[in-house]
Amino acid sequence: MSRALTLLDTFSTTRRALTLSQLAAAAGVPLSTAHRLVAELVAWGALERAEDGSYHIGLRLWELGALAPRGPGLRERALPFLEDLSQISRENVQLAVREGTEVVFVERIAGSGAVPVLTRVGGRFALTATGVGLVLLAHAPADVQDDVLGGPIASFTEKTVTDPARLRGMLADVRTNGFSISDRQVTLDSLSVGAPVHDQRGQVVAAVSLVVRYGSVSPHAVVPLVRTSARAISRALAEPY
Repeated sequence: MSRALTLLDTFSTTRRALTLSQLAAAAGVPLSTAHRLVAELVAWGALERAEDGSYHIGLRLWELGALAPRGPGLRERALPFLEDLSQISRENVQLAVREGTEVVFVERIAGSGAVPVLTRVGGRFALTATGVGLVLLAHAPADVQDDVLGGPIASFTEKTVTDPARLRGMLADVRTNGFSISDRQVTLDSLSVGAPVHDQRGQVVAAVSLVVRYGSVSPHAVVPLVRTSARAISRALAEPY
């Protein structure tokens, strides 16, 4: 089954449709093996075959993904509050979780006329650069923090913080203050404010953020909005499902 998962892993945002030959080459398996595995995946519903003979991800995987408590399950609980935050601010609102040493975005609501962002639902990003990432990294286990800060730290703009010591100080501030500010670390025309979302045990399981155009508003002016939204989502997660 591991080779079948390798085939599925070859798909990405830039490779949404692949031929059998492309799948075999990308997964590093013989064409005959790819043919057999793809047939099994199509029969199960993980892949679908288009009229031109190429393959793309099937709805069965989407149906299973909807059962993930940290994905659509979390999104379903959080969405009313994210929509409220979007309507009040008219800015970009994001909800994310940590997966290993990366951020995975569960939801994003684009505000009318809001600054463009590089993130997308289901997309991954560096923990060190975004508002949600800083929150999630600040509350991650020590070994995760060591892995992230001990490895290469991605730089996106001249404002991106890549110094491990400075980042550790920022993470300490996040834990103390209850919010994060990512100032032009991803794009030079935006900044984000993030806040933690807790489960019923008080553990940080997600983060919510508001992304605004740099210079349009003081980040501290939107902190109360973001924290209120995060607390509301936390209360919703504590209620019986």
